Amino acid sequence: MKCTPRYLLSVLIVLLGLEGLAQTPVTYTSADIYLQVKKLNVLGSVLYIAAHPDDENTHLLTWLSKDRLYRTGYLSLTRGDGGQNLIGDEQGIALGLIRTQELLAARRIDGAEQFFSRAFDFGFSKSSSEALKLWDKEKILADVVWVIRKFQPDILITRFPEDARAGHGQHAASAILAREAFHAAADPSRFPEQLRYGVKPWQAKRILWNTYRFGGVNTTADDQFKVDVGAFNPFIGKSYGEIAAQSLSQHKSQGTGSSGARGSRWEYFSHVDGSKIQKDFLDGVDTSWGRIGAGGISDRITAILKNYVMAAPESSVPALVDLYKELSRLPAGYWTTQKMRETQRLIELCSGLWLEAFSDKQLAVQGDSLSLTVSMNNRLGAPVKIKSITLDNIDTVFSKELPKNTNFSFSRSIYIPDSKPVSQPYWLEQEMSAGSFNVRDQALIGRPESPAPIRVVFRLEIGGHSFDVERPAVYKYTDPVKGELYQPIAVVPPVSVSLDPAMVMFNSNAKKTHPVTAELKANRPLKGYQAGVSLEGNGETIRKAAQRFSVEKGFSRNYVFNIGGNTIRGTGQQRMGASVVLADSAGSQTYSLNMQAIKYDHIPDIYYFRKAAVNMVGIDLKTAGKRIGYIAGAGDKVPEALARMGYEVSILSAQDIQPNALRHFDAVIAGIRAYDIHPFLFQKNEIIKEYIREGGNYIVQYNTARQSWPSAAGPYPFDISRTRVTDEQSPVKLLMPEHAVFNFPNKIGPDDFKDWIQERGIYFAANLDPAFVAPLAMNDPGEKEEKGSLVIAEYGKGRFVYTGLVFFRELPAGVPGAYRLFANIIALNKKSK
Repeated sequence: MKCTPRYLLSVLIVLLGLEGLAQTPVTYTSADIYLQVKKLNVLGSVLYIAAHPDDENTHLLTWLSKDRLYRTGYLSLTRGDGGQNLIGDEQGIALGLIRTQELLAARRIDGAEQFFSRAFDFGFSKSSSEALKLWDKEKILADVVWVIRKFQPDILITRFPEDARAGHGQHAASAILAREAFHAAADPSRFPEQLRYGVKPWQAKRILWNTYRFGGVNTTADDQFKVDVGAFNPFIGKSYGEIAAQSLSQHKSQGTGSSGARGSRWEYFSHVDGSKIQKDFLDGVDTSWGRIGAGGISDRITAILKNYVMAAPESSVPALVDLYKELSRLPAGYWTTQKMRETQRLIELCSGLWLEAFSDKQLAVQGDSLSLTVSMNNRLGAPVKIKSITLDNIDTVFSKELPKNTNFSFSRSIYIPDSKPVSQPYWLEQEMSAGSFNVRDQALIGRPESPAPIRVVFRLEIGGHSFDVERPAVYKYTDPVKGELYQPIAVVPPVSVSLDPAMVMFNSNAKKTHPVTAELKANRPLKGYQAGVSLEGNGETIRKAAQRFSVEKGFSRNYVFNIGGNTIRGTGQQRMGASVVLADSAGSQTYSLNMQAIKYDHIPDIYYFRKAAVNMVGIDLKTAGKRIGYIAGAGDKVPEALARMGYEVSILSAQDIQPNALRHFDAVIAGIRAYDIHPFLFQKNEIIKEYIREGGNYIVQYNTARQSWPSAAGPYPFDISRTRVTDEQSPVKLLMPEHAVFNFPNKIGPDDFKDWIQERGIYFAANLDPAFVAPLAMNDPGEKEEKGSLVIAEYGKGRFVYTGLVFFRELPAGVPGAYRLFANIIALNKKSK
């Protein structure tokens, strides 16, 4: 290798690597390329398995991929759908979409690959048996086996043990499934249908448990195998701990921002199954080219490394092309295919090629055209000829040498047929089962995301050999503040349908008719159509007569339906779906999809679709009081629910928390984790206490600020524990049935705790001051009774309430009993107990 320090740090090769649909191109230094050439001589792989986004050990993944140069993967069984959201109000599948992209962002930093099963994160679970039952154990086991058979790891590593030390039922379940899959993947009689899709049985050498110290739990031991993963890599210019912190910090929806670690860091491993470690992770595994009987390949790679020039990586292209040709003559197999793929990528990188296809529009609309610009630049002058470009199955033939550092581009308009599927994440295309997604296409299972909808294939001749290089077509634009940005292109229908409001409440104590507006938004110009709009559900259909529909792109037409109380029968929830039939002389087409967009700076834009529908909630609800001051929390949709109940809601900032301002509110409510994200609340405690003392009602939803809480918030001390009740059907006892919270203005009984979703409550209060009363008790099956889900204290003329009940889930989900109980909590200062 020939280099100088300034070249090591300054030579930068950029490739448009948007496999993860990132917002900016992936960049590679000449030193990065050198490490990838070294990796060609390593034929070893490791698969890490856990349950959720952020469960992965990024220190270990970074060390495995960037120091040992193994092909490294992380299989997260779920997409983290059931967690809380620190950056927005997305929950459920929308949160899973965010966390999928956060994991991909993390992998782009630590160098590992990302995989998923079809398991849905249904929330905290206290037992592996519950997780395995809800997931459908055999279904998810099949997914783990599938990923193992495709990835062919030499060893498996689990993050968690199989017992209660895992701290979460889904954690323990991930370890159980990993161990069972370790054996099942090698057994041709297990899931034999997979063998029709190009995989074969695979036996990993061993499975290990990556033990840990988390909080007060220490599962490491001196007799366990251990490795130091904290080294500094001079080619990268960072320690593996620094890279790992950057990777972990991508989980922004979970608030996992981390400081870079330097110095030694020891990771410990306990043997689970397979052959035991003697000296090294891959004991008994030949990671050289001798593994596939091609020892001579190693000499070629060593020569490429020896002659690699940091300032001129293009000088290695001829040798890499020769290496590729030699690999193509080897017998077909896993490592031959993998190393051919890696070698082709290195040829692209060393050539300094810039290849892209972009549009100035983000949405590709069915039935419309999309203009794309194809751009190429042979920046380092390697011997490259463009032979053809296939753009969405349309070939353009060339025979053109690409001169050094000269831009070559052209534009084409492509038609997006009505038959082209919309850009729905593949795991959302089918209706879900209770605890898992359903995917019909076996080839998609395990993949982190759907393939890009529009792809461009460049057929290049490099060094006399033909290569096909694929790129996704992207949306490229320049932001006046952020500069040049890239986003994925999404295929969308010509018209999207949305209903406002998406939930209406039919209250036996209020009006019986609600207006619901169906908005039809044109994603392309729509001229000369007749539009018929209807709502349908519960055996009833409400139609609007067909009207002329001519709308320009980006504009909408609204249709108002007045839904009467006879549409819903009794209490509970029912749904009506919306659809529009667009008809012209050529025929008609029905549309019913509501397009959803998720946009954050740290991940690519996400588009997905749901059937447009209105959720109708029948409820017997009384309220007392009118004005609510709300301190917004993290991922909080409670204010919208309060407005639906008829309250006037004011969102409060730090400046609003003043005595004269607060006294106008019947209740002040702190959103979920408000004390975690608003430190000013601790400083405002005396003002809040004065508000309570003068007759106010201050309600605090769950927080996790356990250390600072007792002395800094509320009128009386108490702790916030990690206690939770995860069974949403667990019985609830009214310990103080005469208390106002169960009697005014609504009479609360057992029926009010029916149909709750995901869980009862989290982060219960504990170690209460004697001033508190705890009127509720509940517990998960087989556990002791817990009384900290709702605690109330009188202070002066007012009330202080802390509740871990998950109103932030139940109210947006339209659970009637949750609305009734929350109304009573708000009314506590209106009637004494």
